[in-house]
Formats: sequence, C-alpha cells, structure tokens
Amino acid sequence: MTTWTGQKRPRLEAAQQRRRTGRDGATISVKPIRIFGDPVLRTPADPVTDFDAELRRLVKDLTDTMLDAPGVGLAAPQIGVGLRVFTYHVDDQLGHLINPSLDLSPDEETDDEGCLSFPGLVFPVERAYGVVAKGFNMHGEPVTLEGSGHLARCVQHETDHLDGVLFIDRLDPVARKLAMKEIREAEWWGEPALQVKISPHRTWGKAF
Repeated sequence: MTTWTGQKRPRLEAAQQRRRTGRDGATISVKPIRIFGDPVLRTPADPVTDFDAELRRLVKDLTDTMLDAPGVGLAAPQIGVGLRVFTYHVDDQLGHLINPSLDLSPDEETDDEGCLSFPGLVFPVERAYGVVAKGFNMHGEPVTLEGSGHLARCVQHETDHLDGVLFIDRLDPVARKLAMKEIREAEWWGEPALQVKISPHRTWGKAF
C-alpha cells in the first residue's frame, strides 16, 4: 500500500489475522501485510475470473487491512493473494479496482512515496500525473477510475504491485542504493534474495 510523508508509519503486526469489532458493530478482518523479501511481492498476480462471495471477502479484507494500517492503497499480493485486485483510500475516496488496465498521461510529477511492504521507507518517485484506469468492481461491473496527483500515483503504485513491481524499482541508481541501505538497516529486514524489475507500463524512458 502506498503511504506518503505526513502519514503515520504502518504498524508491524504479528503474522496472523486479527479480528475485532468496528464502531458500527461490524467485524473487521485485518490481515498481516507481506514485507519486502516475501516472494509473493515479486510474483505477477492472476486476473480475476470469478466474481463470487470469496472475491467480495477479499475486497473487504483488503479494505479493512488498508484502513487499519493506515494506508492509502493496498494490493492483494500484499496480503498474500495472487489476484489482480487493489483497494484505495485517497482524499476521502474509498474504493477498489479489479483487473485494472491503465492509460497514463504524458505529463509527470515527482513526489514522496512509500509502501506498507517497506515500513518507514519513503523516497521521491516520478510517475505520470494523470491516469485513466479501467477494470471491474467486485460484482463484475465495468468501472472507470480517472484521477490525477495522489490518486493517480496510488493507482499506478498498486497496479505495479499486481505485476510484481515495487516502488524501489522506479528509483534511479543512486536513490535505489540509499533505499537498499535503509532496508538493510531496518529492524524488519531478513535476508531475502533481492531482485529488481522494470515496470511493464509506459515510463517514457525514465524508469530504472
């Protein structure tokens, strides 16, 4: 999930599902968020083909976990599910998108970006300023999500997750070296094999 400077750092939770009751009395399901080094984060997700009750539970789990973190976006691989689904919560706009395809604007901007799978890590990342994302909702109905700024950044970040691409892959070599140094010094760092991929989405020659 994408986070930016000014938001609270994500909390590191025990590696088990937590259930509690929200203010409205509904049960909230919070899943453990996979951390950098987990192979699922580098595995491209499969398209959703069944728009059933299980998918609706997945959307709820993603939404509950994202809001609890707190974060502004969360992709299914980040809770260990290899399906092309993500949720978002940007500027009070809460939603989800399934099987997204993106049309990116040619204009770009650079802004601080982080990820719930990299607790505490924040670096400036260049992305397209605007996006038109087409996909489906959890009922299988076509959805078009159009936005700019933080919403566009969140959509691009989460769609990258569905392709096994992480935000550190978009950093230039110097920034990526600094990011890896911070990761190795982080309390959550294990010893996973490192891998860098290039985003399959258009980057106008500016991705690394």
